[in-house]
Amino acid sequence: MRKTATLAAVLAAGVVALAGCGSSDDNSSSGSSRSSGDGSSASGAVLSTADSDLGTIVVDADGRTVYVFDKDTAGSGASACSGDCLAKWPAVTADSDAPAVDGVSGDVGTITRDDGSTQVTLDGMPLYLYAGDSQAGDVTGQAVGGIWWVVAPDGSKIAEAATSAPAAIPGY
Repeated sequence: MRKTATLAAVLAAGVVALAGCGSSDDNSSSGSSRSSGDGSSASGAVLSTADSDLGTIVVDADGRTVYVFDKDTAGSGASACSGDCLAKWPAVTADSDAPAVDGVSGDVGTITRDDGSTQVTLDGMPLYLYAGDSQAGDVTGQAVGGIWWVVAPDGSKIAEAATSAPAAIPGY
């Protein structure tokens, strides 16, 4: 029992530390982006594609894996992720209502979040990053809680578990 409590405390501290690394409300494109996973820059694309253990996936301008959330409703114009959820799963944002993409074939759009920021959508689903992904190409958010999924270029969620996906996190 004591080991379980200690492990839970360590995991909670780790999540809080990671959330602080990726919870900025300004996740907009910095102008440098990755194209097709080869590490070269594309011309200001907010979204592009990369190769991963899960196949070809959508990534943001910094090459970080993009996710969708099962609690969101496609085309609703709203995100179901806020507060603590948003600290762990920062929104993919853009400076424009028509973000540039490279290699993404799904319907790219935007919604306006409660804080006024512009969140990018793919096939009507709001897009997120995972604070637990420490570098470009990580897919550690795949299948977290059975409700967070990496996105394919056509906008479909990749609903297979990654070999390194964490177990369900309480509250998600």
